[in-house]
Amino acid sequence: MAVHAHPDDESSKGAATMAKYVSEGVDVLVVTCTGGERGSILNPKLQGDKYIEEHIHEVRKKEMDEAREILGVKQEWLGFVDSGLPEGDPLPPLPEGCFALEDVDKAAGELVKQIRSFRPQVITTYDENGGYPHPDHIMTHKISMVAFEGAADAEKYPEAEFGPAYQPRKLYYNQGFNRPRTEALHNALLERGLESPYGDWLKRWSEFERTERTLTTHVPCAEFFEIRDKALIAHATQIDPDGGWFKVPMEIQKEVWPTEEYELAKSLVDTSLPEDDLFAGIRDNA
Repeated sequence: MAVHAHPDDESSKGAATMAKYVSEGVDVLVVTCTGGERGSILNPKLQGDKYIEEHIHEVRKKEMDEAREILGVKQEWLGFVDSGLPEGDPLPPLPEGCFALEDVDKAAGELVKQIRSFRPQVITTYDENGGYPHPDHIMTHKISMVAFEGAADAEKYPEAEFGPAYQPRKLYYNQGFNRPRTEALHNALLERGLESPYGDWLKRWSEFERTERTLTTHVPCAEFFEIRDKALIAHATQIDPDGGWFKVPMEIQKEVWPTEEYELAKSLVDTSLPEDDLFAGIRDNA
């Protein structure tokens, strides 16, 4: 189960990993917390389109439907309302009724229902910083942590309302945007005489206030990078197919950094680090 804040997050974080496991016969469920209603239209080719602006919720839902089919995953909506990304100094208050202002335990209950119904062995989500400080990403982290424990707690979440209790075995944080990967791709491009889109990123890395994380798990999935990119492009309002996401030639990506990275946050099975499989320790004890 991959728990994400908005439609498109599932395609930019761990998509190749999911496609890999689907190809192996694993059931994969994406849980999307919000509809992305307050997301900006980031693709310059679609900016100013009145229909999209007036029907952004429906448009993003259709984009999610297409991405889901490309990845071969199942997908469920939790039904919360996008909080938007506040900007300014000081930051404006979050809009009333948005996901980030929900009661954490109550919101986690909706995720508990999904966990108890799908019964995943492994859950992926965001770290305490949300991967980046979007209020919905941080809230996704909060409810994922509560639900991981709460799904097994029939007293906190009664079975009559939330379904039979169930305990997932492992929980990971997505860490695909990490400095080692960025530096490796940046250097590989420069060594080949190519322009790198990561120069400014690396210069400003400290400004992003991203603490270095422990990359415990590198999942080999290079053969699914094309599927990842196709799913990402399906989110047309969010992704410019001619933009920075796709500046690194595919053959260089596969050669230099053929994995997706995770940080093991919780495990109820014995495993040895580093790992190359989210099911490490689970397959052995099956």
